[in-house]
Amino acid sequence: MEPLNYLESFIHAAETGSFSAAARRLGLTPAAVSKNVARLEASLGLRLFQRSTRSLTLTGGGERFLHQVGGAFSTVQEAIANAAAEEGQPSGVLKVGMALAFGREYLLPLLGGFLERYPAVLPDWHFDNRQVDLVGGGFDAAIGGGIELAQGVVARELTKVDMVAVASPAYMANREWPRRPADLAQLDGIVRRSAGTGRAKVWTLAHASGDEGLAASRPRMIFDDPEAMAHAAMRGLGVALLPMPHAARWLTSGALARLLPGWHADAGPVSIYYPSKKLLPAKTRVFVEHVVEHFRRPEIAAIFDSRNYD
Repeated sequence: MEPLNYLESFIHAAETGSFSAAARRLGLTPAAVSKNVARLEASLGLRLFQRSTRSLTLTGGGERFLHQVGGAFSTVQEAIANAAAEEGQPSGVLKVGMALAFGREYLLPLLGGFLERYPAVLPDWHFDNRQVDLVGGGFDAAIGGGIELAQGVVARELTKVDMVAVASPAYMANREWPRRPADLAQLDGIVRRSAGTGRAKVWTLAHASGDEGLAASRPRMIFDDPEAMAHAAMRGLGVALLPMPHAARWLTSGALARLLPGWHADAGPVSIYYPSKKLLPAKTRVFVEHVVEHFRRPEIAAIFDSRNYD
C-alpha cells in the first residue's frame, strides 16, 4: 500500500499548497509527507513540485498528474473503505464540523448510541460557529444553518428553524408586554451582528393570520453569538430574537418567556452537509443516516416548532 500512501501525500500537499497542512490532515509529520512525495517523484522520474522556503507550487507535469489521478485515487480510497465495511464495521476517523452550542446540545447526545453501533469509527468533531471548508478542510460532514452549498456538496435537511422574541420574566415584570413586533422598539434589544455584513440583523416577523411586522428593538448590546444572547436575556438585560435551537431549552425551563406568541421569522433550515460522491465512505453514510433518523423523530421535531411555545 506504500504507493497509495505516496499518492495520498502528494494529493493533499497539492490541495493545501503545504507539506505542513497536508501532514495535519493525514496525521503525519511534514518530513514524512515530504519524503513520500520525494519517493513518488523518484518512481515517476518526474518533478511534481517547485519547492522554496516560502511556497510549494505544482510544476506543469505535477498539475497534469494531479488532474489524471485525483478523482481516480478518491474512488480507490472509497472502494477500499466500503469493501472493508462489507466485511465488518464502518471504520476510520470521522471529521465533522458543527456550531458549538448546537453540537453540544443536540448532537453530543447522539454520540453514545452511534459508537455502540459503530465502535470502529473515531469521531473527530470540530466545534466552531464559522462555516467550515468542507472539501478543502478534509471534512466528512458538517452540520449547521446557512452554509453555502458549494459545487460537489449535498445537503439533507434536519429541521427548519424559527426565530422568536424572548426575554426573562424578571425583565418583563414591570413592563408592558408587546402585542405586535413594532412594540419591541420600546424595549432594550440584545441584537445579533451579521457575520457576513457586520451589521445588526433586523428580522421581519410573520403571523399565521398573514400579518407581518418589523421586529426592531432598541439596541442595547450587539453580540455575534446566539448562545451568548440567550444568556444575556436570562440575566434580564433585554429582549432577544433567538433561533429555536437556542431558545427551546430555556423556554421549557421558564428561564425565558416567549414574547409575541404566534409571531416568528423563518431562519432557514439546519442541514447535514457532505461531499457528493458515488461511493460515499461507509463511516460517513452511517453517520448521516443516524443523524437524519434522529431529527425525524416527532418528539425531536417538536422541540424546534415555535408553535409549541405559544
